[in-house]
Amino acid sequence: MSVTDWDDFLFQGIGTGWDITTPLPLPASLRARVLNTVEKFDADWSRFRADSLVSDLAREPGRYQFPDEAAPLGELYSLLYRVTGGAMTPLIGGSLERLGYDAAYSLQPAGPPLPAPAWESVLTWSGTVLTASAPVLLDIGAAGKGLLVDLLAADLAAAGIGAFVIDASGDLLARGAGPVSVALEHPYNPAQAIGTIHLDGRALCASAANRRAWGDGLHHVLDGTTGQPVRTAVATWALAGTAMVADALATALFFVPGATLQESFDFSWLTVFSDGSAAYSAEFEGMLFS
Repeated sequence: MSVTDWDDFLFQGIGTGWDITTPLPLPASLRARVLNTVEKFDADWSRFRADSLVSDLAREPGRYQFPDEAAPLGELYSLLYRVTGGAMTPLIGGSLERLGYDAAYSLQPAGPPLPAPAWESVLTWSGTVLTASAPVLLDIGAAGKGLLVDLLAADLAAAGIGAFVIDASGDLLARGAGPVSVALEHPYNPAQAIGTIHLDGRALCASAANRRAWGDGLHHVLDGTTGQPVRTAVATWALAGTAMVADALATALFFVPGATLQESFDFSWLTVFSDGSAAYSAEFEGMLFS
């Protein structure tokens, strides 16, 4: 049986479409558990919900207890904050809102670009406890979807599901499915591919400036030191052992070369630049079309 013959569990969550593919249909109880995990994640981490923990932190400084996944997420962001010289930061929420990517999706800038606050000046992130000295708007979008992929994979594994593919609108994790052929989307034409990759047991995540773009050259990948959209890279792909790491590194590739990131992370990567050129790691598993 090939993956194309497997059953699909389709649903919406955290503002995007999901497809969990398994050899047999998931039991109703497991589907309910998956949806509950998605809802809880959204209630904790969404900056688009007034009732979320993140929104509480944005309204009132203080000490907040976040769920268990906050610990590895904070460690990952802390390392990437240092490696990128502050360009990649979870404190980018206010900068995104300034440019119009706000809870109301106004897509209307409210002023010039706003740099993110210096992490060390406003926030202590210790394990699962976040303590803010001033109101601060978190946005974990650079790693959040991948993190949720990993949480859902843990739900499936705990239920004894050994083979599955989780597709979170292009961010993928395959377990026990054998090689899965994946097309790499052209950054300027979603109907075309620039290559393919065979995914087998790892996570593949992508980031592109053409996704969540609006206005005159505005998009969601902002440099935390300036609050401005990145202009050089247009699309990135990262393969890693977990979707959280792959997702975060796909964003980090907009700020620093993949070779620099490989000094701290075990992953492979591809970056496409605005001039049409590309760079990739020696062990990148994909094949690019000529």
